[in-house]
Amino acid sequence: MNTCASQFVDYMHEYLDGDISREHEQTLKRHLQTCSNCQQHMHELSDTVAFIKSAAHITAPPSFEDQVISRLPKRKSSAGIKQWFRQHPMLVAAAVFCLFMSAALLGSYPNDDQFSVTKQPNLVVDGQTVTVPAGEVIKGDIVVKNGDIVIEGEVDGNVTVINGNYMASTAVVTGQVHEIDEAFGWLWYKIKKSFNEVVGLFQ
Repeated sequence: MNTCASQFVDYMHEYLDGDISREHEQTLKRHLQTCSNCQQHMHELSDTVAFIKSAAHITAPPSFEDQVISRLPKRKSSAGIKQWFRQHPMLVAAAVFCLFMSAALLGSYPNDDQFSVTKQPNLVVDGQTVTVPAGEVIKGDIVVKNGDIVIEGEVDGNVTVINGNYMASTAVVTGQVHEIDEAFGWLWYKIKKSFNEVVGLFQ
């Protein structure tokens, strides 16, 4: 085999692949009749090809796949959570935004005990109690922090009481009345107020 030209080995490969031309096939057959080394090599190659073709029909047992999968290590739950985050980036971004907005709004929650009230004419302030006298009409919103409000007259606007009480007997309030006693109530009030301000810009 060492003394033969390498072209005959190439012809053998072409023959076994089924890509050989008629001229090369005739040249190979003539050479094989005279060279015993090449005959032996061709015979070995033919046996190898026949073995590989017969081995292609071997199939795995029916339960092989299930057994292999059952032996694989189980996925960790943290990998599932990471995958969920990667698949839903918009939800994650929205959740983080809401978290930071809530923290910012809760940070603005009035945690001091100082009494304050919006300045409106004709309001009577006695200690930590604000009174709308009977027969008076207050035009605009009233916000009372850390105090109480007593409405005996009329309010043409919203009334908001933070950490206090709203008391009215014959009161007329054309807007809404909000009593906020906890941080989450304050948060909801700020969200609604901000939303109404944004909507008001487009009207």
